[in-house]
Amino acid sequence: MAASTLSEVARLAGVSLATASRVLNGSSRKPAEDIADRVRQAADKLGYVPNAQAQALAKSSSGLIGLIVHDIADPYFSAIARGVQGAAREQNRMVLLASTSGSPAEEREAVAAFAARRADSIVIAGSRSARDEDALANAGLAAELDRYCRNGGHVGVVGHPVVGASTTEGYRVVEVPNEELAADLARELADSHDAGFVVVAGPEGLFTSDDRVIGFQRGLAEAGRPAAEVIRTGFNRAGGYDAGLALAERITSAKDRLCIFAVNDVMAIGVTAALRSKGVWIPRDATIAGFDDIETLRDFRPALSTVFLPLEEIGRLAAGATEGGSVTGSVKLRRSTEVPAGDPA
Repeated sequence: MAASTLSEVARLAGVSLATASRVLNGSSRKPAEDIADRVRQAADKLGYVPNAQAQALAKSSSGLIGLIVHDIADPYFSAIARGVQGAAREQNRMVLLASTSGSPAEEREAVAAFAARRADSIVIAGSRSARDEDALANAGLAAELDRYCRNGGHVGVVGHPVVGASTTEGYRVVEVPNEELAADLARELADSHDAGFVVVAGPEGLFTSDDRVIGFQRGLAEAGRPAAEVIRTGFNRAGGYDAGLALAERITSAKDRLCIFAVNDVMAIGVTAALRSKGVWIPRDATIAGFDDIETLRDFRPALSTVFLPLEEIGRLAAGATEGGSVTGSVKLRRSTEVPAGDPA
């Protein structure tokens, strides 16, 4: 059966098309209540379903929040998404999702798509990039966001501002103290570990990864320890696994006991899995810590030392649930960084 049209509703109710639209699409200009009742009864009789885009035009609000993440399968982003969803529910809004694999070019396309659908606000979660290969795409993303905000849109960004964005109206950044918290972790690990330190990090130029590397090195220096070696790899579990294979060979061949810091939890999980596949066990042969305290760590063994971040609250803040734009976290030392009894390291 073909869907009923607004014109058919107006005809059955005996009103103009404009009057039917005002009643059913939520305009602030309301006709008399008896006329509105007649329109609603006609719509019910015909099974008319209002057009969401027409409602958005009538109300100057679509009731939509656009959420852009790097990878929805990553527990870090799914936790932030849960916070955005909670805020949207409180605001009687729905969430549209785009997963972009961390590409600024795909983020720009997502912003343009959300703007075309008249999303009331857009949340962007994921590390910003200063890599040369991202310069052109960064400029395109910044221009798209500036245009969206000039047209009345609101943007919440997690971590760092979008590179090159100039707008300040309708734009908020939820600041995450990555550097400070990584320094706290380094100082605590330095208190109990005499072994050498290795940092498994993402590609140079990713702000979140770089902040955590800088903070960890600063914490070691403040504890009077030499700088850690830094291994660059993919900013995901696969990258951690690749780094773990290289570290496993080094640990088994040179009997080189290490304290490893992976700059996010999924990388730490990848490193640990690779070590285990080569017979290197945590914490017997090496120790490891991550960052973020993702929910899936509850089932990970040995329990992973990490830095807790309130990921859901970050999502809520980015979606405008409450005022303010910064969060804090804390170091969580667990089994993965325990030094075995009798081991001087």
